[in-house]
Amino acid sequence: MENQAIYKAVLGMIDLTSLNSTDTYSKIAAMTEKVNRFHDTFPDYPLPASICVYPNFAKTVAQTRRDADVHVTVVGGCFPASQSPLSVKVAECTAAVSDGADEVDIVLALNSFLDHNEAEARREIVEIGAAIRAVKASAHLKVILETGALKEPSLIAEASFLAMEAGADFIKTSTGKMQPAATPEAAQVMCRCIKEYYGKTGRMVGFKPAGGIATPEDAVTYWNIVSETLGEAWLNKRYFRFGASRMANNLLSALEGREIKYY
Repeated sequence: MENQAIYKAVLGMIDLTSLNSTDTYSKIAAMTEKVNRFHDTFPDYPLPASICVYPNFAKTVAQTRRDADVHVTVVGGCFPASQSPLSVKVAECTAAVSDGADEVDIVLALNSFLDHNEAEARREIVEIGAAIRAVKASAHLKVILETGALKEPSLIAEASFLAMEAGADFIKTSTGKMQPAATPEAAQVMCRCIKEYYGKTGRMVGFKPAGGIATPEDAVTYWNIVSETLGEAWLNKRYFRFGASRMANNLLSALEGREIKYY
């Protein structure tokens, strides 16, 4: 596929994100309104796949968005450190889904996983997944591995399989709150694991690179990894997302041949 076509496709795979301590209800509503008005200026390009915010803003996005095909995504489970009791994580995630969230991104419990307590890390994913799906059967759960903290490819693979076996609909590289964030090397490991898991179970799990991704060249890099490792069936927003809000304007600029700062 030509790069221009990849840029356009990736625009529709972005989880447009605002995760700032200075976020306010009015700011999140204004960001959502930009998505609502996007086709007034750019009718030939796709809307983002979702708008990703903190859980307390789920209702704001849900009530402001005009197109239900743009999902409401929240980072839950006491993002980004995941250092709270499971009961608190479950309560936060279920409240967000009750408020309109379609997707919940949680962080793998590294406090358990890095302590070699894989059973507890798995239990958290299972319980949060069951809780949000009890509120909304269609709710999707993305599990962030925080690959920069795992270092070794073998640990990234172990975490990938743990998350998928526990019911993750997506596995995601990073929170973007620590370095290194997403890397092509981690992406390749994760995509190979997704392929192996699919071969064993027949269940397709999505992939989301996030953190430090900003350029059109980054888009092509990760597109090619997914295309070459997983194939065409994964090249859509149901199974492939980008946590890369800064990249949206850069892709638009590359497509239009001029600097654009829409988002």
